[in-house]
Amino acid sequence: MVVITLIGEHLAKEGEEFVYRGPLTECRDCKLKGVCFNLDPGGLYRIKSVRSVHHECRIHEEGVRVVEVVKVPQKCVVPHKYALEGSTITYDVVRCKTLGCANYQICHPKGLEKNMRFRVAKIDRELKCPEGQRLVAIVIE
Repeated sequence: MVVITLIGEHLAKEGEEFVYRGPLTECRDCKLKGVCFNLDPGGLYRIKSVRSVHHECRIHEEGVRVVEVVKVPQKCVVPHKYALEGSTITYDVVRCKTLGCANYQICHPKGLEKNMRFRVAKIDRELKCPEGQRLVAIVIE
């Protein structure tokens, strides 16, 4: 589903991806905050198209541009016992002491932080953890 939002002028490029971190307190009086803050905190988004509409902004020096974005499915890792399709879980960071692990990127995904809640959309695969943890890669919404 395509969503309309605002993004800094220098970031507004078709195909670019970004993680929405949530609302800023500096924006609480802005008349456009409803358009800026209509994304899911921690969500990964891809810019589908950039519109010609430009607005001034207190945060972005060059102003903001209206863009159409889609949410990109994210993968992360959870303990095997929490990997239930359709369930809603609270994310916890995987503790890992193995430097250079092949699973590092999926165990530490962009944008996800401890205690974020999300829905398990799909079970992807079991991972081979060098520390012996029973971990499953999942796709989240």
